[in-house]
Amino acid sequence: MEIDLPRVNAEIKALFAEYEHALVTNNVEKLDAFFWPDARAIRYGGNENLYGYEEIAAFRAARSAAGLERTLDRTVVTAFGPDMATVSTLFRRTNAPGKIGRQMQTWVRFDSGWKIVCAHVSVIEEPESSAGPAE
Repeated sequence: MEIDLPRVNAEIKALFAEYEHALVTNNVEKLDAFFWPDARAIRYGGNENLYGYEEIAAFRAARSAAGLERTLDRTVVTAFGPDMATVSTLFRRTNAPGKIGRQMQTWVRFDSGWKIVCAHVSVIEEPESSAGPAE
């Protein structure tokens, strides 16, 4: 298996940038389109465990659009062959001082294009040191 094929990494980085823009602008239709439309899609959030595309879409539709702005840090994209990749990132929000968010996504290329098949978002107290590999 080839790890980090440049073409695949570039595709996922571009899609992740689109996802991030849709997230902070609360473009629910676009956010929904990023997820695999299947009952096996999973999104674990800060306060919710969502199983299946329908639950994920319902969460997005009900979520407040306030306070979604954030800055990203240490985003890592890793491609596994031509059809699977992960994205991991840290994020900070000005409305949550002293906290750091963590987000991970698994992307798979289907005939219909790249989709997020599972995602995890959590927020913790900001560690004193976040040493490790940078982007």
